[in-house]
Amino acid sequence: MAGTPLTRAEHFVWLTARVLEQRRFAYHFLGGAADSVEAALTAYLNDDGGYGHALEPDLRGPVSQPLHAAHALRVLDSIGRCGGLRVERVCRYLTEVSTHEGALPALHPSLRGYPFAPFLPLVDDPPSDLLATGPVVGLLHRNQVWHAWLFRATDFCWAAVEGLEKSHPYEIQAAVAFLDGVPDRARAEAAADRLGRLVRDQKLAVLDPAHKAAYPVPPGYAPDEHHFPHDYARVPDSLARRWFTDAEMERSLDHLAAEQQEDGGWPVHWRQWAPGTALEWRPILTIEALRTLRAHGRSIR
Repeated sequence: MAGTPLTRAEHFVWLTARVLEQRRFAYHFLGGAADSVEAALTAYLNDDGGYGHALEPDLRGPVSQPLHAAHALRVLDSIGRCGGLRVERVCRYLTEVSTHEGALPALHPSLRGYPFAPFLPLVDDPPSDLLATGPVVGLLHRNQVWHAWLFRATDFCWAAVEGLEKSHPYEIQAAVAFLDGVPDRARAEAAADRLGRLVRDQKLAVLDPAHKAAYPVPPGYAPDEHHFPHDYARVPDSLARRWFTDAEMERSLDHLAAEQQEDGGWPVHWRQWAPGTALEWRPILTIEALRTLRAHGRSIR
């Protein structure tokens, strides 16, 4: 397919994406309205203030889940609408589904009976989970949302992040999302500096895509489920950007740009368990790839 990365991606989005991703693409790259994105997101909203209906494609069924709420908040944040009554309702929902520690589980037991990715844990009394909690807490802090739920959840995240020793890429990404938004910047910088050393020591980021076979894939991941500097530092002002040299970051962005497929979209690298989920994820990943490239100064037009 001829054309710029953006025009090729646009064709892919109109061909395959849900209404929400179509409107998100239009907002980020075609001058579309935030109201249209928010209206599409409302279709996934439940009466309890949470979100369901496979908003996060690996969780099927109508019931609200913490990971759906996190996805909704990321969408609202990306259009400058992370505040007001809608976010207040989300916080009330988060309070209701929190563990005894005041943090979020990866999955709430209400999902039982509906399809979901087999690599996600579903138990009757789920533990607190940094992957679910860190990105939500960091995002709410960054948007200066103040709610009683945040206090204990923030304490949980600090303890979890500062206690990380042997980790894996998705957990590190969640930690970065927390550290990039939390108000105590000096403490965040110190924690991020330690995590950066951990990432390099444990080879959790492929620093040279030409030799990615030299970097181990964590247990339970798909065979080619590697992570790169841009996966941690989505924007240049992320604390994770300090972990990588300019050359390492440029190689990472070159690799991201080269991953655009013949159909105009970006691929899914984690384990696929149902055909529909891959189709729904690819437009989401395509939007995020374009946003990452643009944020780092790469031309997409």
